[in-house]
Amino acid sequence: MSFNLDRRTFLLGTSALMALPYGRFANAAGREKPIVAMEFDISNLDPGNRTGVSDDNVILACMQTLARFEPGKLTWANDAAKEIRQVSETEFEFELNPGQMFTGGYGEMTAEDVKFSFDRFIHGDANGKKLTYAEDLGALKSVEVTGKYTGRLILKHPSPALWLIGLCDGSGAILSKKAAGELGDKIATAIVGSGPFVMKDWRPKEQLVLAANPDYSGPYKAKFPEIICRVIGEKKTSFLSYQAREVDFTAFEADQVEDAKALPESKVIDIPGIDYTWIGINVEKGDLADIKVRQAIRWAIDVEAIIQGAYAGAVSRARSLLAPGLLGYWENAPLYDRDVEKASALLAESGKSGLTFSFTCLNDTASMAVAQIVQANLAEVGIAIDINALDAGAYWALGADDASKDLELSLIPYSSKFDPSFQTQWFLASQIGLWNWQRWNSPEFDKLHEEGLSIMDNARRTEIYIKMQQLLDDSASCVWITHGRNFFVHADWLEPAVLPNGKNWQFEFFDKA
Repeated sequence: MSFNLDRRTFLLGTSALMALPYGRFANAAGREKPIVAMEFDISNLDPGNRTGVSDDNVILACMQTLARFEPGKLTWANDAAKEIRQVSETEFEFELNPGQMFTGGYGEMTAEDVKFSFDRFIHGDANGKKLTYAEDLGALKSVEVTGKYTGRLILKHPSPALWLIGLCDGSGAILSKKAAGELGDKIATAIVGSGPFVMKDWRPKEQLVLAANPDYSGPYKAKFPEIICRVIGEKKTSFLSYQAREVDFTAFEADQVEDAKALPESKVIDIPGIDYTWIGINVEKGDLADIKVRQAIRWAIDVEAIIQGAYAGAVSRARSLLAPGLLGYWENAPLYDRDVEKASALLAESGKSGLTFSFTCLNDTASMAVAQIVQANLAEVGIAIDINALDAGAYWALGADDASKDLELSLIPYSSKFDPSFQTQWFLASQIGLWNWQRWNSPEFDKLHEEGLSIMDNARRTEIYIKMQQLLDDSASCVWITHGRNFFVHADWLEPAVLPNGKNWQFEFFDKA
């Protein structure tokens, strides 16, 4: 059988972009190089080992994928691929467009480059080390080259998530086999691609400049000669920069909405969040290994106070891992409204007293507010909290080389994709030492995760992901806070493109309004 995969539509309901026009911005005319405020600097531009959305956004601006999400949508169209054919539930054939050239003199993209790029997700890097995002393409069994521009993707099993979180996303970026061989680990910062942009300049912790790739031959040519990304680690600070007309596009905090709406010559974008912010508890660390202590902490924390005090009441409270609207949303998940009496009773049952734990978080305003509320809450039940606030570089470095092993309580903000398997993968046993900062290990959870990857029936998948969230709930290793909400403001001469998760900024589709 044959199916045309030139365009596919994500069937789940997606969040709509809501653009609200307000006023006029005096000096906007004639801007050719939009300036974007980027909260986090790039860290690792290796598609399989990226560390966050800044990496993802730059990778997808500078590299090609077989298929690419369309602007602001979860439909996709061919990119590097001229054609993709589904031969069966577990086999796809692809043909590349000829003449797609890698930057840096690394030659034309061929099917060998596709095989090399995806084989890394199957077999690991040059040293055999598993890639951080290996699960994104975990359904791949093998990649066969059948001609200079043609090949075949063979799956282990049918995969409902292959396109949504794998081939169209950062993990689907096609590396130059030759460049990766010559550069080795340097591909983390020396990006070689064939996409609409090149990374013209990068000053760590300051800014990077994306310039239109003059050799790009694909269908998504850059609309601007340059896009300048300034690293501004505080949303409140970047909003001030926007007010001062120093940047043309920025995210901002929930308590700044009314100020943003009042700005002249500006538009506001409001996207409901699907991300997840929670307090993770290291189940292996000292007294936290006692589930009664973890349960006491969960009852003692006032999540509603956090929503009001840290997020100005502008975000909704999370019930569990998966956000409303996503497959697997657990509508009846328990809410642990603060109960000091229950918390104190659990601590008494544990026989523990005089407890002190560290609380690790980012050093932005909202995270610090959460930390201070938690500190006050836990003090009322006799638990002291030492706040360890880190800048973004130091914080996200905890996701490598078992650096997280000594964490106790952590405020963790992770980004989501549009299939629940992307979210659940970070709680697997294989992620201990990487991104499973709770160090929670459940063979049943891991087994269900694998089962959910191959089942095409949405009703059964929903049951699986709800059961997985129930296991997480039973562990008392997570205190769920919010799925967030994404606010942006931009000059009205600029038309940005943002996917419905609010985190993936499609620089290749930024255009003049």
